Amino acid sequence: MRAQVIRTKVWSELRVRSTPRLKISLSPNLTALAMIADALAGRRRGLPELWRRAISSRVGRIGHEAVRPLAAPGHSVSPDFLVPRAPVGGDITVQSQISALRDFPPDDMVKDLERTFGPGGPPARWRSAVEHPAYWLRGYAGALAEVWNITEPLWQQARALLDREVQRVGIATVRGGAELLLGALSERIVYGERGLLISDSEPGAYDLGGRDIVLVPMLAGRESVIVSLDNPDAVWIAYPVPGAESLWRRPVAPAVDELSALVGPVRADLLCALDQPMTMSMLATGMNLAPSGLTYHCDRLRAGRLITRERRGREMWIARTERAEELLDLFRR
Repeated sequence: MRAQVIRTKVWSELRVRSTPRLKISLSPNLTALAMIADALAGRRRGLPELWRRAISSRVGRIGHEAVRPLAAPGHSVSPDFLVPRAPVGGDITVQSQISALRDFPPDDMVKDLERTFGPGGPPARWRSAVEHPAYWLRGYAGALAEVWNITEPLWQQARALLDREVQRVGIATVRGGAELLLGALSERIVYGERGLLISDSEPGAYDLGGRDIVLVPMLAGRESVIVSLDNPDAVWIAYPVPGAESLWRRPVAPAVDELSALVGPVRADLLCALDQPMTMSMLATGMNLAPSGLTYHCDRLRAGRLITRERRGREMWIARTERAEELLDLFRR
């Protein structure tokens, strides 16, 4: 599995000798992996900062430790066990991916690392995972679950975009436009004379042969691309679904409409923005509110025991209360 991680003029090549057969898989497990890579491992691929902060604040210490090996800059090769269930035979849920990780034999994980990185063994960043594979698998599965808890509402909100992408792939397949579609998936992918060129810091050459190409639309930053070119059953390419930028509002956005009826739209947005404590100036900028208007709404939320205010030096910090967390959890269900 090769996760594209940096902008480069070097390419991996997938040679295609005839019109490729396309399939599509709506597998949100790749969206969760893209979120982890961008928000937790620091592989910035265009995820809005608000979502990075929200995801980072939800993942615990063990999860942060588990994703640390993915953070090495300039490396695109990742071990296959990061995606124990590949999207080549149907849609893969995040829950099934988490179960597969928890059931993955630790000894097989170590063997996969050795096979992935070849002679000399895994690099130093994977040393702790090799020494404690069961602990690492548990931590990574937990991080995946925590990331999905905040991302799932976005996936549900994107249903229309995903359905439209299924139609687009179907039309391209029926009308013979597979090559044009593949070349338009991402600015990191080009369809050339001999096949696909994929921007990669560690390039390789592969032959499609008789395999299908499975397309996996993701909710991720516009430069996020995750591919597997050496799977014996099919090549799969995960890419940002067109139109995803229309969804990058507040995390937990599906709760906002119902919450707005209770506390008002501005205060609902304000509560949803506070996934971690923020200063008044940060909130005013992020929500495009005048300071006087923000103060008014914060006064009302504080009166309802939904936020706290704490002065630290010259800044006033705002945070959600436990009562507010319980309220948001109610509307997330």
